[in-house]
Amino acid sequence: MDTTSRRRRHPLRNSLIAGGLVVLLVGGGGAAWAVDRFLIEHVEISDVSEYEAANSSSSTASEAGTSTETEGTVTGSTYANGETTVTVSQVVTGTGDDTVTYYVADVVLGDAAALRSAFAKDQFGENITETTSAIADANDAVFAINGDYYGFRDTGIVIRNGVVYRDVGAREGLVFYTDGSVAVYDETTTSADELLAAGAWNTLSFGPAIVQDGQIVDGIEDVEVDTNFGNHSIQGEQPRTLVGVIDENHLVFVVVDGRDSGYSRGVTMTEAAQIMVDLGATTAYNLDGGGSSTMYFDGEVVNQPSNGGERGTSDILYIAE
Repeated sequence: MDTTSRRRRHPLRNSLIAGGLVVLLVGGGGAAWAVDRFLIEHVEISDVSEYEAANSSSSTASEAGTSTETEGTVTGSTYANGETTVTVSQVVTGTGDDTVTYYVADVVLGDAAALRSAFAKDQFGENITETTSAIADANDAVFAINGDYYGFRDTGIVIRNGVVYRDVGAREGLVFYTDGSVAVYDETTTSADELLAAGAWNTLSFGPAIVQDGQIVDGIEDVEVDTNFGNHSIQGEQPRTLVGVIDENHLVFVVVDGRDSGYSRGVTMTEAAQIMVDLGATTAYNLDGGGSSTMYFDGEVVNQPSNGGERGTSDILYIAE
């Protein structure tokens, strides 16, 4: 993996953008509502670690602990811990303004519970954010990607590490089961308790699904995940964060950089789906992208987030050391 061309970060840019947003909201109608809804933290659970310990089944908690307690090793761009391995590589296609750069993490899990989720600041609620790397560091992660940014909205089914946090079905979700299988599902036709009873370990609520049964899903260029205030279109050539399923306990994660002419323009939904098909994914799902798209491995961010530096997010998926 080539990391020699990594650009200088500009962490102040996010602060300036956020400050400008506050000014715009305060100057417009409904300012108090908008600031409260989209900027102010609303903490529902202040200590997620304690909450999960109290609400996880003893067998599942034991399995998760066993999968992360032994010491793994990183050699080059590969991490190995027993039967769990993570191999990260960089892919560059095209030239000039048509260049696309993306990062692939091929992940084989010794146990499905080795893929974990973590929340920003170890808290659950709305508008609680930290960078992907900060959340990863706090959870001793060797590998992490940004998640579905559950905290931007108050809908969706949120099950993380075998614990239910939210049960408001709204869109097409993705569920990881403890037996190593993964499925796309309709949140509006089930419940968190039903999923948990069937063995759900983690769920994601963003989308859409872009590959099913090894084929690119029709109509993905027209899908809108949310239409509420503050959401940007997910269409066009964008940075992307994607998760794909190759087989039980064999996953592939992709982060596509974008909005940087000559380095990486980003990809459309259809192009993203083709990347996943080419990697062997039979199922693939779109996560929060744009400035959120971040891949972390062995103590550093390996891609080049489009904001010039990491943007805060509400959650990650990760493999612990």
